Amino acid sequence: MQNFLLDAREFFPVLLQGVKFTLLVTLGALILSTALGLVWALMRVSGIGWLARLSACIVNVIRGIPILVQLFYIYFVLPEFGIALSALQAGIIGLGIAYSAYQAENFRAGIEAIDNGQTEAAQSIGMGWFQTMRRVILPQAVRVILPPYGNIVVMLLKDSSQASAITVAELTMQGQLLAASTFKNMSVYSLVAIFYLCLSIPLMLLVSRLEKRFGKNKGH
Repeated sequence: MQNFLLDAREFFPVLLQGVKFTLLVTLGALILSTALGLVWALMRVSGIGWLARLSACIVNVIRGIPILVQLFYIYFVLPEFGIALSALQAGIIGLGIAYSAYQAENFRAGIEAIDNGQTEAAQSIGMGWFQTMRRVILPQAVRVILPPYGNIVVMLLKDSSQASAITVAELTMQGQLLAASTFKNMSVYSLVAIFYLCLSIPLMLLVSRLEKRFGKNKGH
């Protein structure tokens, strides 16, 4: 135990640098996946046949390709077409695109949970489709969307570790480098696991609270 505490003191600053990149990747990918997911979802519920089919096709393609392959493609293949990205940029874009498919399904479920009468009522007083979505449907859909959205954030935080495969110096990558240079695998990976738990547990508690809160509101 004493050796572990000594190792923790020595490795903490290095792993903390990895935490910074983990949070950068997670936040960047979350913003991108939310924006793209909302676009895919609005296309899906637009009522325009070809847009809905295109959205379904995009989402299915994204979900059908492993995240790691998407990261490799963006980081290693796109430069052949003249698009060179840093490892951090590729990690954010790759995870953002991958998670946009999950976000799209979550947003679509939230939108479709709102009674059609709300849309008809809004349109009967002269609101257009976008105005109806922005002012009537989406504000109500948030109550349905928020709990699973929190789960997606937790999943994204953990999957940010996959960015280490394209040399992003996030928490897992820093752990791998430390373990390789010190051979103290138990100490290093125990600390990595503790860091991930410290990041994930507050999010999981928030998700649980949201589920209870909105679950009760549904019951009323």
